[in-house]
Amino acid sequence: MSQEQFMREAIRLAEDGMRSGRGGPFGCVIVRGGQVVGQGGNLVTSTNDPTAHAEVVAIREACRTLESFHLSDCELYASCEPCPMCLAAIYWAHIPRVYYAGTRLDAAAIGFDDDFIYRQLPLPSEQRRLEMKHLLRDEALAVLHAWHARPDKKAY
Repeated sequence: MSQEQFMREAIRLAEDGMRSGRGGPFGCVIVRGGQVVGQGGNLVTSTNDPTAHAEVVAIREACRTLESFHLSDCELYASCEPCPMCLAAIYWAHIPRVYYAGTRLDAAAIGFDDDFIYRQLPLPSEQRRLEMKHLLRDEALAVLHAWHARPDKKAY
């Protein structure tokens, strides 16, 4: 399949999910070596899970399929530019290449204001709309240091 065919599949998943009422108009396909290893549509409203974006659903499926939490030999096709959460998941999965159709501004124009989050992220925490408070650092550091000292840890 070509890049355009993989993108058309992501767009088809977006349309199917939207028409069936499973979620918003977003779809995603993850490809390795010319084969689809993960795919997903947005399932936010049908699962009451705000993290069930198409990209996250597809990453989870690809990781199960490949039995790996690194997808460094894969590429991702999204029907729309990934939101900050999905972009972070893509980085965590080590996916090196992303193709997208619609833009975050296209999504904002119909009420999906991911661009708001993009604008919040570079702000210092005290200037963000989300209130954040720093508590119990020493206790948390003890757990972090204990994990770091484990000889049997699986680094990621």
